[in-house]
Amino acid sequence: MTKFSELNISESTQNALLRMGFEEATPIQEGTITYGMEGRDVIGQAQTGTGKTAAFGIPMIEKVDVNNPSVQALVIAPTRELAIQVSEEIYKIGYGKRARVLTVYGGQEIGRQIRALRNNPQIVVGTPGRILDHINRRTLKLNNVQTLVLDEADEMLNMGFIEDINTILAAVPAERQTLLFSATMPPAIRKIAETFMKEPEVVKIKSKEMTVENIDQFFVKAQEREKFDVLSRLLNVHQPELAIIFGRTKRRVDELSHALSIRGYLAEGIHGDLTQAKRMSVLRQFKDNKIDILVATDVAARGLDISGVSHVYNFDIPQDPESYVHRIGRTGRAGKSGVAVTFVTPREMGYLRVVEETTKKRMTPLQPPTEDEALIGQQRLAMEQLEELIAKNNLNDYLPLASELLEKYDAKEIVAAAIRSLTKEPDDTPVKITEERPLPSRKTQSRDRGGYKGSRGGGRSFGGGRGYGSGGGGSRRGSRDRDGGGRRDRSSNSRGKSER
Repeated sequence: MTKFSELNISESTQNALLRMGFEEATPIQEGTITYGMEGRDVIGQAQTGTGKTAAFGIPMIEKVDVNNPSVQALVIAPTRELAIQVSEEIYKIGYGKRARVLTVYGGQEIGRQIRALRNNPQIVVGTPGRILDHINRRTLKLNNVQTLVLDEADEMLNMGFIEDINTILAAVPAERQTLLFSATMPPAIRKIAETFMKEPEVVKIKSKEMTVENIDQFFVKAQEREKFDVLSRLLNVHQPELAIIFGRTKRRVDELSHALSIRGYLAEGIHGDLTQAKRMSVLRQFKDNKIDILVATDVAARGLDISGVSHVYNFDIPQDPESYVHRIGRTGRAGKSGVAVTFVTPREMGYLRVVEETTKKRMTPLQPPTEDEALIGQQRLAMEQLEELIAKNNLNDYLPLASELLEKYDAKEIVAAAIRSLTKEPDDTPVKITEERPLPSRKTQSRDRGGYKGSRGGGRSFGGGRGYGSGGGGSRRGSRDRDGGGRRDRSSNSRGKSER
């Protein structure tokens, strides 16, 4: 694969990518960045989870003039959750350059966004309805836009945004660079490309294919509040050599790794907020078997090349099939078998079915083990440890003490005591795992304003030269209204940070 250092990218952007843990470009990134840096229009046909945001975000950041207060780049995304995720990643890519980024979407007080627009963002990311609203109010001026991005164009078509998009495109200068990304290319999307793009280069990436013959795939149906105790019992029964547990958010990773440590497991977590040195330290410990369990977000796990992973646990089901494929691909390598277990709340079963359709394989329902079964698993592990010690046959220094014990106690009692001393008994030490709302129902297709309210989110508050978003706090409704509500809850904490 091509390294980012080979793509004529500035040193500050390369450093920002290293901070994010990226060294090599994915196929969609390599193709798009090459054309994007040349100022060409690009049609990127690729599935979610292939790295599209960095593909258009890198040339966008390279092109932005931070001394120019005008809006120079506009990104249109189908849902507020995706808009937040995209703006967060663009901010990270532009960390060294300090380009100002603003997210605008429906469901949040428009007055706050108007005030933020007066602070001269250079990149605006938003949903079609809210962008059009600002255009009509003349609070968003697009006359200096040089780069326009349509992200997940087919999804916007499905959500009924095609007229809004056409109106927005007509309001942007004709002399600009346009990048359009879509998993499929229906006629309406092709018409947009023909009407609004100039001799676009096509970068087409095939959907990831996954060989799963060596991976046994299971799912556990459990309520959110039950998941951690079920996970603990599964770990006790499965006794994984090395395991990776995937969480949806950074907060989730921090809380899971801490809770597992409290319960006596050798676990560490990695996510995008860790320093590169800390991240490398954790990975080194995992590779050296100093920790048995790695808890990670999707972004932090990109590019991991670790052999010997026997089990993957999806504590949170991913939002798209490609992420699932990427996750479980960490096990079952080099001809070895692997086990993948996915936790699903009752409201998330629709996502499970989509994953099964993508992998062409049904997952086997797994009945969570009882506490007694988990205890038996630990007892058997203790017995195996004793057998290994006996097989090594270096016990001469201990035989006199053994004889002394045999004079006082029955041999079975002594062995039972030895097994008990090595058994990790069930631990009910209280732990804090913040409950996350389930992913929005995939059945919610209405365009009204009611429906699902996701986890708290927003962009960044303005200040401190850190870039800025549209602020915290608003609820995210699952409607597919013109303000850009949607099904993807991609936020990862209370301020709308996200990782994929």
